[in-house]
Amino acid sequence: MKIFVFGSSIVSSYWNGAATYYRGIYKHLHALGNQITFAEPDAYGRQQKLDSAIGGYVDVLVYWPDQTEGLISEACGADLVIKHSGVGINDELLEREVLNCRSEGTRAAFWDVDAPATLARVESDSADPFRSCIPEYDLIFTYGGGQAVIDHYTRLGARNCHPIYNALDPETHHPVPASEDYRCDLLFVGNRLPDRERRVEEFFLRAAELAPDLKFILGGEGWGGKRLPANVRWIGHVGTGDHNMLNCSARMVLNINRASMADVGFSPPTRIFEAAGAGACMITDSWSGISQFFEPGQEILVASSAEDVVAHLSSISAGRARAIGEAMLARALRHHTYQQRALEVQAVLSEEEQLSEQAA
Repeated sequence: MKIFVFGSSIVSSYWNGAATYYRGIYKHLHALGNQITFAEPDAYGRQQKLDSAIGGYVDVLVYWPDQTEGLISEACGADLVIKHSGVGINDELLEREVLNCRSEGTRAAFWDVDAPATLARVESDSADPFRSCIPEYDLIFTYGGGQAVIDHYTRLGARNCHPIYNALDPETHHPVPASEDYRCDLLFVGNRLPDRERRVEEFFLRAAELAPDLKFILGGEGWGGKRLPANVRWIGHVGTGDHNMLNCSARMVLNINRASMADVGFSPPTRIFEAAGAGACMITDSWSGISQFFEPGQEILVASSAEDVVAHLSSISAGRARAIGEAMLARALRHHTYQQRALEVQAVLSEEEQLSEQAA
């Protein structure tokens, strides 16, 4: 199958948390025999901050905004055209025009990598043009969200909705030697976003204030002007090539979901599976659906406050932390790999193709 994709970026994780997800999904869809073209705009400085080589599993097309319509015409020659949410340039144009690629031989899919934001957008504006596009797509995929997101898209007229969750690519995220330069008690990596900042203050910065004798490392963009406790070290943007080293150098790794993702639930971010791949002991903020992915207390630690975070740091021995990290890695390898996610996508595509043939 020839698949043409419009997404934010697969070659750069700079202000682009979906990069790891794209790589895992499309690497393994390619392994199943699909030919994939990934089109991404030259925007937000991402082409100047590339991650390490991603391999030959996709043909990457980098384009300028005024080239968008020409690329849509090119995409129409594929068997499946995928428009991801949050491309960042000409999103409304893409949402509308990729539907014109639909034909007997070409299907169009919308793949939402931030369903809470997309759904909040259309609910806040009854005139949002994407609202009328939703029923026209042959397929809707989402990065997460569980039944609540499925039901919401269904109410908006979607023909179907298929959550495809984040996962682990063990060839990319795996245990490596620790770095003495980045030894710490707690690591958190995440960009400064309005929907996340309050929760970072609540779970990470307040925990640092409550435990001044411990070492904390904060990674991600946007924190330069933020007042930080003295025991917090900010290291800026962290390329995906450094994630293994950082995760293996921290005694524990913290996950903090954006508020909208935590509210919707069933939306584990990439950092959870990256930490799992490294065999790190992870603390996560509380959200619905955690136990669908990892067993609290045995494979992952859950916190509802800064006090809970500090309690875990204080009470969990180094040996117990290693055991939790090893159990999380084993669970991820059993049930949560991108190879398995790609098989889920392939099964959906095959089923929908059979339904279309029967309808014809």
